[in-house]
Parts: sequence; structure tokens; C-alpha cells
Amino acid sequence: MPSEEIDRDVCKLVHGLARTLDGHVRRVADAMGLTPSQVVALRELSEPITARELAARMACEASNATFVLDRLEERGLLNRHPHPGDRRAKQIVLTPEGDRRRAEAVKRLGESSPLGSLRADQQEALRNLLQALASDGER
Repeated sequence: MPSEEIDRDVCKLVHGLARTLDGHVRRVADAMGLTPSQVVALRELSEPITARELAARMACEASNATFVLDRLEERGLLNRHPHPGDRRAKQIVLTPEGDRRRAEAVKRLGESSPLGSLRADQQEALRNLLQALASDGER
């Protein structure tokens, strides 16, 4: 069991990192003329997926993901197609302009990323630790 001091420090550091990452996403979104949620959605749309799958990747409610998708569709960045394996679902597919904007978002998110000061092996170790903690909390 971690000590009270370690637990407090880890919580404070994780919260600080989350705020830093959020600020980075907001700056990228502002530069691209998008909302932070739209930038995150574009980042996560690496292949055709459903709105429910996108919501899980974005860690939000499906209705929130649908709202973001509606705005991206209005901008001509994505289309909804019938899902090949589930007639009740729609598959989200980026348009060519959506692909271009996604590539721009991914590039901008990688530039000056708060995680950029870590070596690749450190980034992987951090990801693995956070995954272990997240899955431990799901029990």
C-alpha cells in the first residue's frame, strides 16, 4: 500500500500532467480552428469506427461523441456509412479533407508535446504504468 505522501504526490503529478496535456490540445485546436474535442476525435479516427467506439477512445459519453461527429461532418471532414457487420450502427469514415486535417492534428499534437521530453522507452514505460493503474481500477 503506498504511503499517504506518495499517493498524494502521484495524484498531484497525474492531475498536473492532465492539465498540461489538455492545454496542449487546446492550443493545437485553437491553431486549427477546431474545438479540443474535435482534435481528439480526429486523432482517434485512425480507421473507420462507430460512434460508440469513438466515445470509448475519447473517454466520453456516446451522445458527446455524436455531437462532435455532427460538427465534423458539417465541416466535410467525415461521412457516416452503414456498418458492414451491424445494420443498426454507422461507421465513421474520414473524407480526404478529414484525412488531411487528421494528419495535421497528429503532427501538431506531436510537436512540442508535453511528453516530448521523454525518450521513447520512457514514454512506453509511462503508458504501461498508466495502463496497469487504469486496469487495476476497473476491478
